[in-house]
Amino acid sequence: MSMPFYVAPEQLMKDKADYARKGIARGRSLAAVVCQEGILICAENPSNTLHKVSEIYDRIAFAGVGRFNEFDQLRIAGIRHADLKGYSFSREDVDARSLANAYAQILGNIFTHEIKPMEVEILVAELAAERVDDRLYHILYDGTVADETRLLALGGDAETVADRLAQAFGDEENPTFAAALSASASALAGPDRTLGAEALEVAVLDRTFERRAFRRFSDHEVAQALAAA
Repeated sequence: MSMPFYVAPEQLMKDKADYARKGIARGRSLAAVVCQEGILICAENPSNTLHKVSEIYDRIAFAGVGRFNEFDQLRIAGIRHADLKGYSFSREDVDARSLANAYAQILGNIFTHEIKPMEVEILVAELAAERVDDRLYHILYDGTVADETRLLALGGDAETVADRLAQAFGDEENPTFAAALSASASALAGPDRTLGAEALEVAVLDRTFERRAFRRFSDHEVAQALAAA
């Protein structure tokens, strides 16, 4: 009887993490910024049909980077989770924190128990009545959750994109939508290239909308906003 190869748990977890990070790094990054009008989510995505950013519930948005088929499965699971909770209890009981925790459990279980981890990072954003209560939750491939209140970047180049955004805003705590979009596009592009409207997927959770706050922007609207910045 042959004996299975032994791999130390620390090495196994490290190998899984390295595998997931390499897969995520092959994708394009995205950025989310809390602005005067609501929460802007801007992703580098030339496709008109394969969306990285979507609506989950009334004032909750989802975004993902990495393998499209994997984060799209999570998007669908999140919609079902939110719809079931809203139907069973109340629409007001559906919030981004519980949804982020549910995603963290799914990703954590897969990372721990499955041979192949999910090659994804996801964002769950919730728009509140007041800007100080807006929430951005970043869930990693291993189920780790981090919350932010101002800006967030996902993807293989996330740290660099976040640094560029922070430098662009400085001490500005409440930028306009146009300024946030221009800074996000520049941060995603970097110093050596320029991203036009056709290469960006842009959506916003609009504070002026009463219930369903999610709005997706067309290429023409994105081009106009970039020109106005």
